[in-house]
Amino acid sequence: MSDPKSSWYHERESAWLYEVVARAEKDPNHRQLFESLGAAALEQATHWAKLANPGDFQPRMRARLVSKLIGIFGPRSLKPVLAAMKLRGLSVYGAAPAIDGHLMPVTVQDVGQRHRSVTGGNNLRAAVFGVNDGLVSNASLILGITGAGASGHAIVTAGIAGLLAGSLSMASGEYVSVRSQREMYEYQIGLERDELEEYPAEEAEELALIYQARGVEIDQARSIAQRLMSNPEHALNTLAREELGLNPDELASPWAAALFSFLAFGFGALIPLLPFLLVGSGANALYWSQGAALASLAAVGMALSLFNGRSALLGALRMMLIGAAAAACTWGLGRLLGGSFGA
Repeated sequence: MSDPKSSWYHERESAWLYEVVARAEKDPNHRQLFESLGAAALEQATHWAKLANPGDFQPRMRARLVSKLIGIFGPRSLKPVLAAMKLRGLSVYGAAPAIDGHLMPVTVQDVGQRHRSVTGGNNLRAAVFGVNDGLVSNASLILGITGAGASGHAIVTAGIAGLLAGSLSMASGEYVSVRSQREMYEYQIGLERDELEEYPAEEAEELALIYQARGVEIDQARSIAQRLMSNPEHALNTLAREELGLNPDELASPWAAALFSFLAFGFGALIPLLPFLLVGSGANALYWSQGAALASLAAVGMALSLFNGRSALLGALRMMLIGAAAAACTWGLGRLLGGSFGA
């Protein structure tokens, strides 16, 4: 049997978060959904309260942080975080209405809903991982150079070089990736546009057959397809999503993606380097550098717990151990090479 007090707290916190999401939601249908879910969670909490006598409710620090993030990014962007908090009803941010149990658009506005990713949430997660990459790589580099017996000037030079090299590598890789994705989309959509202009009836029938394959009656599928194909621009978007699996809403700017990656990595890489720039060389700078890196890795681990729903403390400890292991290996290699080459 579930612990009554734990069950009460979970339902009460869910009700509180549903209220936060409902207040931030601009769509009246979505708002009504989350208000209803919040009322149901509150009713469940009342049931458990009779068995647990829990006292006053105070949301956890994680829930308060999530509420702040919802206010900044909006609930759609925080879908993976809200899922980790075990909120329900989040399919409204990633799926179209259902027909006979199958996800299917029924209006032009619904086209592609099931394909839309949580871009803001992915960016938030990418930022966390970018900072983590910069932290681990530059902290390890600095410790490896130190282990080799390098001077303070050489350590700072290597740290700056590592920051710039890593940031530029991340940025260029992201630019090429997003640019290639856009070029592929533009080429495929160009072919689809030509086919739509030359064979509009055949394209509508292909779309109807796709819907039929998902369990919709063929007459209903044709009716939906004709409705969606009545506008050429909407028809092109529909065919791109349904036939090609392409979603223009997911295509970011290559330059924006490159800049985002550059800044995230650079910020992380700057943290272990900053003490050497402010304090100077020597043992104190090294201690501050590695201490700042470990503290920041702990913060990264706690931030990642927002996405996986695991313990923030365990997440912090895991990231610190991973970073410490990487730094120790690099330091050992630096000692070995420094001794071998007489550094």
